Amino acid sequence: MRHHQSSRYGRYDGGPDPLAPPIDLSEALDAVADDVMAGYSPAQALREFLRRGGRTMAGLDELAGRVQQKRRDLLSRHRLDGTLQEAKKLLDEAVLEERKQLARDIRMDDTDRAFREMQLQNLPASTAAAVTELADYDWQSDTARRAFEEIKDLLGRELLDQRFAGMKSALENATEQDRTAIAAMLRDLNDLLDKHARGEDTPEDFQNFMAQHGDQFPEDPKDIDELIDTLAERSAAAQRMLRSMSPEQREELMALSAQAFGSADLLDQLNRLDANLQGLRPGEDWAGSEQFDGDQGLGLGDGTGVFQDLAELDQLSDQLSQSSPGSTLSDVDVDRLSRQLGNEAAADARTLERLEKALRDSGLLQRGTDGDLRLSPKAVRKLGTSLLKDAAGRLSGRQGQRDTRLAGAAGELTGSSRAWQYGDVEPWDVTQTITNAISRTVAEGRNPRTGLRIEVADVEVQETEARIQAAVALLVDTSFSMAAEGRWVPMKRTALALHHLVATRFRGDQLQLVQFGRYAQRVDIDELTALPPMREQGTNLHHGLMLATRFFRQHPTLQPVLLIVTDGEPTAHLLHHGGAGPEAWFSYPPDRETLRATIAELDRVGRLGAETTFFRLGSDPGLVDFLAAMARRVDGRVVAPDADDLGAAVVGEFLRSRSHPSDRLGPD
Repeated sequence: MRHHQSSRYGRYDGGPDPLAPPIDLSEALDAVADDVMAGYSPAQALREFLRRGGRTMAGLDELAGRVQQKRRDLLSRHRLDGTLQEAKKLLDEAVLEERKQLARDIRMDDTDRAFREMQLQNLPASTAAAVTELADYDWQSDTARRAFEEIKDLLGRELLDQRFAGMKSALENATEQDRTAIAAMLRDLNDLLDKHARGEDTPEDFQNFMAQHGDQFPEDPKDIDELIDTLAERSAAAQRMLRSMSPEQREELMALSAQAFGSADLLDQLNRLDANLQGLRPGEDWAGSEQFDGDQGLGLGDGTGVFQDLAELDQLSDQLSQSSPGSTLSDVDVDRLSRQLGNEAAADARTLERLEKALRDSGLLQRGTDGDLRLSPKAVRKLGTSLLKDAAGRLSGRQGQRDTRLAGAAGELTGSSRAWQYGDVEPWDVTQTITNAISRTVAEGRNPRTGLRIEVADVEVQETEARIQAAVALLVDTSFSMAAEGRWVPMKRTALALHHLVATRFRGDQLQLVQFGRYAQRVDIDELTALPPMREQGTNLHHGLMLATRFFRQHPTLQPVLLIVTDGEPTAHLLHHGGAGPEAWFSYPPDRETLRATIAELDRVGRLGAETTFFRLGSDPGLVDFLAAMARRVDGRVVAPDADDLGAAVVGEFLRSRSHPSDRLGPD
């Protein structure tokens, strides 16, 4: 006979999803790079991204917020007098049933009945005191007697459930033999802990204890330290619960506890256990307390479980905050997170951990000589590729079509091809390359249909017209207003996109980046990328133009291209004091001498034949008029893009200048 087996499918919860797609680092790298360019260190930027999360995953802040929300829900939902209320309910039931029995029993002596009724009538308001007073009462009603005995049984089970999770239900309807076994376990446990505290225990002592009482410990500890950790965590939670009660509730509970199982021996053993555990694990929180204001009463066992949940939530909150030195996401206890917030939250935490590890292992972040994390050259190239692609997309959308091919930046195609040489960046002539491979394969006596292998000698590239190489100076304003007006990151993204374009598509060109604030200086791309927002005042375009002029003169055979990004009129220029170094003179509004010095330096650039474009960020009338006049002096252009469109504007102007080096248009 054929046996048919049915299959059941559910959410995978055995750790990281084996079918999960590989981590996509592009979103993380873009976010980290944006924060780095805004002034964060790479380490801070990475932490910020992990806090925010991505488009499809929760970040640490969201997970931490859910942890805190659950904590608030627990405190607002519950109160701590559940056991006291249940004991009072059983006492009221016992007294009511006893009164009914006294009223029904016609054979009872009237004097005895009156005495009993008076005794029940005058019970103390305190449940604990009433239970103590009725400890020796001779119940006439079997129902009342059972209800009263249930109070003692309830207290015993609740006290045990506080220290040993699950005892309340396990001991329901327990026999005297069961209680005796529990008492023996407690004595043996305390003896073992006493011995361990003195350093006299052996592994055999633990094994013998577990062999005799192991069924009382579903956690299945592997050694005495695991046993102590489990018990101490719950015992400390029980102490915190006791401290969180009002003084009246605490006094009432302690008095009632003496009646547990009808004997004070249980309470004595539990107090001894608490003392042993506190001595062995003093690092647990034995003195904390919480403020509950809900309406759902908690018994001692359930309440202790809630306090354990609160402790877990606090630990998770600390882990998710990543505030400790050297913290990583591997510190987050994913099992606890799953237990408290569910599998989806655990999956998000695992994804964040994989992402953090992947970023560190990918080579996109590296430690400098000072030990700090930095964007690696690989990350800068990857980011430059992304920014250049974005700029090209914006350029295409703005012009309606791609009128300039970034991949064909070596010049106009002539229609012919030639053999590839080392250093060529022209596109392949695919048809001719494959034809060469087929011809060589046939000449070697092999059938191309059985396999075709392209060798370097087969490769031909599309020939292009010769073009003039360029010396490109990109001057970027780093004055205070650039950071204050939200133009800092777009400026950096623009520089990085242009740098990547020149480095990958115009390798014969020379690019110099110059930042100008109170002073100007040449910067490498990684220095500019990591540059924090400048807080000094001053727009020293004069100094920036001086550095550009020096750069152009260092490359006299290259076509000079000058690109200037600024959002303000010049407010500083250099003063020379004989043998002393130059000093920046600052004045706002712009001083006439500052404007005169800046214009004079621009004229020097113009005499070198530099094709000049100003990118104006801002609409101040003085800036508009000044840049328009500057552009007219050197037959240049003024482009006024939005900050987000700056990269596309600069790349577009650079490509225009490379495609039509002799084109001279007036200002826009």
